[in-house]
Amino acid sequence: MIRTAILIGLLAAAPAAAADLKAGEKLYREHCLRCHGANGEGTKKYPQQLSGDKSLEVLSKLVDKTMPEDDPDKLNAAQSADVSAYMFEAFYSPAAQARLKPARVELARLTVAQYRNAVADVIGTFRGPAKWDPKRGLRGEYFSARGFQANKRIIDRLDPELNFDFGANAPGEKFDGPHTFAIRWEGSVLPPETGNYEFVVRTEHAMRLWINDPRTPLIDAWVKSGSDTEYRGSVFLLAGRPYLVRLEFSKAKQGVDDSKKNPNPPPVKASVSLSWKPPHGAVGVIPARYLAPGRVPEAFILATPFPPDDRSLGWERGTAISKEWDSATTDAALETAAYILPRLQELAAAGDAAPDRPAKLKSFAARFAERAFRRPLTAEEKKAFVDRQFEATPDPEVALKRALVLVLKSPRFLYREVAADGAFATASRLAFTLWDAPPDDELYKAAAAGKLATPAELTAQAERMLADPRAKARIRSFLLTWLKVDQPGTIAKDPKRFPNFNEAIAADLRTSLDLFLDDIVWSETSDFRRLLLDDRVFVNAALAKFYGVEAPASGWHTVKTSGRSGVITHPYLLTTYAYTTESSPIHRGVFLARGILGITLRPPQDAFTPFAADLHPTLTTRERVALQTKPAACVSCHGVINPLGFTLEGFDAVGAFRAKDNDKAVETGGGYSTKAGRDVTFTGPGELAKFLASSEEVHAAFAEKLFHHLVKQPVRAYGPNRLDELRREFAKADFNVKKLIVTIAVAGAAKPPEPQR
Repeated sequence: MIRTAILIGLLAAAPAAAADLKAGEKLYREHCLRCHGANGEGTKKYPQQLSGDKSLEVLSKLVDKTMPEDDPDKLNAAQSADVSAYMFEAFYSPAAQARLKPARVELARLTVAQYRNAVADVIGTFRGPAKWDPKRGLRGEYFSARGFQANKRIIDRLDPELNFDFGANAPGEKFDGPHTFAIRWEGSVLPPETGNYEFVVRTEHAMRLWINDPRTPLIDAWVKSGSDTEYRGSVFLLAGRPYLVRLEFSKAKQGVDDSKKNPNPPPVKASVSLSWKPPHGAVGVIPARYLAPGRVPEAFILATPFPPDDRSLGWERGTAISKEWDSATTDAALETAAYILPRLQELAAAGDAAPDRPAKLKSFAARFAERAFRRPLTAEEKKAFVDRQFEATPDPEVALKRALVLVLKSPRFLYREVAADGAFATASRLAFTLWDAPPDDELYKAAAAGKLATPAELTAQAERMLADPRAKARIRSFLLTWLKVDQPGTIAKDPKRFPNFNEAIAADLRTSLDLFLDDIVWSETSDFRRLLLDDRVFVNAALAKFYGVEAPASGWHTVKTSGRSGVITHPYLLTTYAYTTESSPIHRGVFLARGILGITLRPPQDAFTPFAADLHPTLTTRERVALQTKPAACVSCHGVINPLGFTLEGFDAVGAFRAKDNDKAVETGGGYSTKAGRDVTFTGPGELAKFLASSEEVHAAFAEKLFHHLVKQPVRAYGPNRLDELRREFAKADFNVKKLIVTIAVAGAAKPPEPQR
């Protein structure tokens, strides 16, 4: 029988040459059916499905070499060609799979991220847009007094970062003296990813910090006591949304005023800094790129926990419905209503004693429902969701609460494709594709005016929306998913082998990767190939010292390296895909195969423990891996994985260059057999990167992963040729990533086929 472990990932797709399909079917049923099933679906003995996307030529050669398993010479070359052609046409090829199991657009609920964004945006409708100021830093107002009297304001400027050590001096020449002054910094902060952020203020003096909530400080040390100099507070923030930030600082002599007894007190030193610890980072001063002087309104941040979304296909899907999810939507609806009711003066302009308060609350409920459903209400919907609730009770607040909860529990809010016809549905799909959020006012108005009817109109809106920080956060999330580092664990290295590697270096490496990705994707050319070919690495002083390269005067700068090629050799990726003491060609090869080339690899049959280096003291890492994966059961996958991973053996477990491994010269030769059956060899990462940058397989895999991440539906559900069309359009646009995003957004905004129910 054909060994499934050898076939998976190596079979192919190409037009069947002159072959006898009937003879091939007979041969398949005689030699293969009992182990692999009538349609290659697998059996208990060989459960893996026989399907793939390589060429028929590769399939024929493999069958001729391996089939039947107990007697590979039983079939001649012609018979192998016949059975391969039958398998390819009947169930193996992508076309056959599409025929047997056609892809469908599934009815999907809001994902957790989409739900949080949706309720935040619906409430934000009543506060006005939160615009991200193009300037960087916070507005600093400096006062020559302990308080903030307008007539005492001496300096009004933009401070890029908040990290000051004034010593015993005043912050400017116009101050009356160094002993007493106050500073207020205001603006907004933009979190790059969703999660818990710990804010840290360090100072010897009085301070208080507000984040998002303008009424209640996150950290309040305005009444200074004791010797504390560090203060912390945590808050959950949604990525790509600016939040209010205000830090007030006051320097004065601490403790009891003894100025009458001691008119010449010793100088008092002062310093202040504002830092944060992002969800996957270390504590550091908030960089200027995440600060802006513009003020923004408060945002609603839902705290209700939800069960995680399904990620089994590589992207978050809202297809799983459970009691836990339904319960979470109820709790979230109640939390949202509880947030709104005390803020009706602000959100609905409805004063507590105003005679028109009931009418304004009813109007608020109708508008809330309209924005939650992402389209105007029908007369029947207005009656059911608003009118009846206010008719059922004389208390307008009780009626409003009922209306809010009813709206937020409605399928019209929870499911994206309910009533999916018309311009408003198009607007909703476009917004969720680019922002994971509902339409903003401009897109909503365009839908109301019928200005989303043509590809040109959709493209114009998509290009506008792509400049929004929410889109940039969305693409950042995709790029980290593409590189398989979207949910990183702790990166730890052997302190004896790498004594200077620590949590701060690991966090700096992640920042370096973020800066590299942003620099290329959001450049004018946005050239995908540069992600694989660019020889620059972003470093700060700590990374420069660790890797022995030129250090920047301050902040971050790029260094050119002759041995690195884009993301595949970025030290963060190399460090992530390595063990604590040694490199890992297997982890690196799996990353290249799955992440970059888009190859489906089956998991190993047994738990895998690498051969310990001390048990094979004369072998290099490459030699140990080759020895351990030599058995025939390993060949199918490791025949792909190893030759890719070996090309990166010139880098150690922390991504630093090395010429030797275990006192032997490092071998970086590798290779790859393309889906078309062409064998390619590489002498190292440079040649591998050039191949990947020009590979249609890589271009198609990138486009497919991006489509799935943004649209959250299978690309083939939008047409059997849609992926190939995306790849060709990508190439036609000189591999411009931003243009590909827009192309996908426009495609995803079109009315999809009927959802699978």
